[in-house]
Amino acid sequence: MRKPVAKKDDDDGEARDIREAVRGVKPLKQSDAPAGLAKPRPKPRKRTEASAMSAGSDGFGPPAIESDALPDETLSFRRAGVQDQLLKRLRRGLIPEQAQIDLHGLTQTAAWDCLIQFIGRCRDQNLRCVRVIHGKGYRSGARGPVLKSAVNTWLRRSHDVVAFTSARPIDGGAGALYVLLRA
Repeated sequence: MRKPVAKKDDDDGEARDIREAVRGVKPLKQSDAPAGLAKPRPKPRKRTEASAMSAGSDGFGPPAIESDALPDETLSFRRAGVQDQLLKRLRRGLIPEQAQIDLHGLTQTAAWDCLIQFIGRCRDQNLRCVRVIHGKGYRSGARGPVLKSAVNTWLRRSHDVVAFTSARPIDGGAGALYVLLRA
């Protein structure tokens, strides 16, 4: 037969001191997250223009399918001959942006059409620096950031794009790009 194990006396000095210290304390009420901390969902913008351009006419390929970028990953690209100083100025936001496009909430195909038209209009107006907002892809689930990866691929294929880099945090951070166009 086993001998019963003697319980340690609950009334030792340390336990008694703790009970005295917390006597009369009431637990806090559990509430939802404090107001203002939840991120609001961006409202999708209405798109009115449809693309009449063909896929290969300006260097863009078909919409990218696979995702290779991470939501908070910064992107950067430059063609041969682009100086380090120019890319550094672009990354720091020192080259004034002359136009921007927001692709939030669009399907990959719609985003591709809008981006083709936007780059074409900017080229026709001789704009040098633009901002492309693609988002970080937090709502894409396991697929990862679909538009971010696609825009990365499309801009690299475009002959009108000389360089691009992720924007400063105030301008969208890893969810936006500063794009330098051919002069």
